[in-house]
Amino acid sequence: MFYCLFAAGRWLGYHFDQPVTMTPIRIIHVTITDDTLAADLEDGRSIAVPIGWYPRLSYATPAEREHFEISGAGYGIHWPDLDEDIGVEGMLLGKKSAESAESLARWLEARRSS
Repeated sequence: MFYCLFAAGRWLGYHFDQPVTMTPIRIIHVTITDDTLAADLEDGRSIAVPIGWYPRLSYATPAEREHFEISGAGYGIHWPDLDEDIGVEGMLLGKKSAESAESLARWLEARRSS
């Protein structure tokens, strides 16, 4: 059981009577469309995020997007052709790509050159 803690009308956090254990969340299936990256999770949930959050996926061809592997025992997705890795935790937390504009520009230039 947990309690919400308030003082003077301000939320202070939660208090748990028992320790909370977090079970790692694993991806079991991935679906990619032109605008969405979706993952089915081991615990029965599904999560979908916009492809636009990950510029390398946005610029990828459909064939490149489809060439992925579920990596890290299910804790992430890896695209070897794109040098892109996305973790399930980041997807659940709504984290967008943190790649700098300079890094993306270098990557795009390398794609044009090859």
